[in-house]
Amino acid sequence: MKATGMVRRIDDLGRIVIPKEIRRTLRIRENDPLEIFTDREGEVILKKYSPIGDLREFAQEYADSLNESTGHIVMVADRDEIIAVNGTSKKATMGKRVTQQLEDIMNSRQPFMTTTPNENTPIEGFEFKSQVIAPIVNAGDILGAVIICSETANMAELEKKLCETAASFLAKQME
Repeated sequence: MKATGMVRRIDDLGRIVIPKEIRRTLRIRENDPLEIFTDREGEVILKKYSPIGDLREFAQEYADSLNESTGHIVMVADRDEIIAVNGTSKKATMGKRVTQQLEDIMNSRQPFMTTTPNENTPIEGFEFKSQVIAPIVNAGDILGAVIICSETANMAELEKKLCETAASFLAKQME
């Protein structure tokens, strides 16, 4: 464990404030869910909870199927990182943090399609010719996004509908 040198007191309602520097570094936003763990030594561990992360294997299978049927690169992201990918190097993409542009698209709750190369790239250093992004929204909460990219072809309405369908299907799996 890494010591931060920060000490906070618990208030009379049992609450503790997580310092702004830590929230910013870990991308913890207001209303983000946190898991609470304890160990035998009495330590309390807070971990960001990713509901879609529970579907990691299922998301990977869906990405595999979409890639097989379209031939395009398919990625599934939670709010913080890529959790499933097919069609490109997993080592170069899996677990990579999402960009601010992808976060903004997720927050818009609207599908996004571009044929401008490398516009609103989902992760740093990733290059493509065109892409479609559909946010995964369940019960009003943004859980992540499905991304379909191509290095050679332009996206069309079909890819947009496939991406939206995948996002909707993954959202329903969270119910």
